[in-house]
Amino acid sequence: MPLNIKDLKISSPDFQPLGKLNDVHSGDKGNVLPKLTVSGVPAGTKELAVICHDPDAPLPNGFTHWTVYGIDPSATDLSDAQEKYRVGPNGAGDHQYFGPMPPAGHGVHHYYFWVYALDTAVEGKPNREAFLEKYAGNIIEQNRIVGTYQNN
Repeated sequence: MPLNIKDLKISSPDFQPLGKLNDVHSGDKGNVLPKLTVSGVPAGTKELAVICHDPDAPLPNGFTHWTVYGIDPSATDLSDAQEKYRVGPNGAGDHQYFGPMPPAGHGVHHYYFWVYALDTAVEGKPNREAFLEKYAGNIIEQNRIVGTYQNN
């Protein structure tokens, strides 16, 4: 399937692209999911999925902070996604958002909030790796917004 990065967008009023996430969004200072909005969902989308991942975490595959599936393609405001849709496991195995909490002195970490438009429904609540392995061929379009955070 050809890569399409033309129309689908994910954004946040809580941080600018490559901007610092507020402390309230961190795992140890509030753990509040940033507000996220989606637009430009392509025709043929059956559902959306969103994954927040930190590739800078000092683990072999980074750390996944949030996975959510079954998002209606007409949804634009994902503020209630944690309650309204199927939340899969984060890197700790919990089915919830787990905000940034990089090791002190490890430098700036990047938090990729990926949105995926899929031509099929996702079954169950896979972790990030299982989702990407099984559904890579079903992604019509994807995009991301990246926030940063560090603990000194």
